[in-house]
This record gives sequence, C-alpha cells and structure tokens, in this order.
Amino acid sequence: MQEEGSADAGDGTKGHPVPRRIAVMRHGKAEPAGRTDYERELADRGHHDSQEAGGWLAGQGFRPDHAMVSAAHRAIGTWESVAAGGGFDLEPYLSEVLYGAGPETALDLLREAPDDVTAVIVIGHNPTMASLASLIDDGDGDPAVTSEMLTGYPTSAVAVFEYEGAWADLTEAGARLVAYHVGRG
Repeated sequence: MQEEGSADAGDGTKGHPVPRRIAVMRHGKAEPAGRTDYERELADRGHHDSQEAGGWLAGQGFRPDHAMVSAAHRAIGTWESVAAGGGFDLEPYLSEVLYGAGPETALDLLREAPDDVTAVIVIGHNPTMASLASLIDDGDGDPAVTSEMLTGYPTSAVAVFEYEGAWADLTEAGARLVAYHVGRG
C-alpha cells in the first residue's frame, strides 16, 4: 500500500514525494452584464483567450487530471475553452463555494484534491485567484516570472506551480512558481 503523497519507484522504494502541478487561472473576459453576476457568460474574446491559454498549458506539458472550476457561467465557459485549446478531455468539478471564496478557502479546496491526482487546474475569480497564486508561491521560482505575475492578474491569466507532497499538506508558501501566462488569442 502506498503512503499518501508518496510514489513507488517499482522497486519497492517508498516515501518519495509525488511531483504535482497546480495551474491557478482567472476566468476569461466575460460579458459586462447578465441576469445576475453568477450568470454572466464568457465574451467571444474570453473564449479565444482561454482557448489560447489551454494551448499554452499543453505546450508546457501541463495535462490536468482534475479541474476545479467555479460554478459561475463565465468560469465554466473558460474551462470549456481551455479544454478545447489544450485537448483536455476531463469533466470538471464545479464548485459553488469557489465562486465567492477567499484565497484561504480556495487553498482548502485544493487540499481536498484526490490523492491520485497529479495535476490540478483551478479556475475562479479575482481577486481570489491572484491572491491564491501569491499565497501558495514559495518565492523560490524564477524572479522574472514572479515579477510578471505580481504586475497583474488579468482575465485568462494562469500561473503554474510545482509541489511535492500530499494535497492535504499543501501550505501557504508551499509551491514553486514555474510559469505564468496571459492568454491572448
């Protein structure tokens, strides 16, 4: 039986942390109005930019096996476009909580990812996504990438982090920023 957050190298060796990746993404550009804020749809530009971001993620070798998406219409539309652009065939976990979550709650949701998952994409809203990215960043990544991320987190922005360990053990300043991109199709 494998230990949580460890890998079996095939030779019976256990206890090595499982490398994991996290993509923190702000939804794409939305229509300015809807029946309610929750029901605002993704604008055409949002679809294009999100699809481009999905292609970029795939080009980075990021292949999510878990998608945690705000249940707001614009976030669902973002995931659909990201999945199309990246060639990802994955049903998202839609979270009503993520719609109004603060960064600590979003981190708690990441900690609930299934143990067998190695790559999670979380798609939500600002200021939470920018704050979550800053919250989990350990500061050991490329300073230029960190600086770029900290200059702004516009629509279709996505930060990619690496983390070793069980999801339940993910802490503030616990993941290394490895890439940042703003989708612009």
